[in-house]
Amino acid sequence: MTSWNAQDDKLAVLAKGARSRVQAQIGAALRDDTGRTYASAEVSIGALKLSAVEMVVAQAVASGSTGIESVVISSQTEIAISESDVELVRVLAGVGVPVYLTSEAGTSVDSRLT
Repeated sequence: MTSWNAQDDKLAVLAKGARSRVQAQIGAALRDDTGRTYASAEVSIGALKLSAVEMVVAQAVASGSTGIESVVISSQTEIAISESDVELVRVLAGVGVPVYLTSEAGTSVDSRLT
């Protein structure tokens, strides 16, 4: 597994900030294959429910990204990394991309490779 690095620290801060700005329970941030970063939070408006990973991947794709180096999910509560979120990252970026889940303190508590 790819190990956590200083750039992932930055993603953890961005994910927590995105979550905090809109008082969401889950936020996510990603770094694309050119080094650009994106951050978003989960969305729930009536019947529309999008995970934080779906939101941040959509932002990256809408900005022209074609690959992902790393994804960090920040959650206020204990959750598991969603298989559908891992699959979404895999579809865009292929295999071997780390998806990390961080605690409220910003430390990695779980990780998966796509």
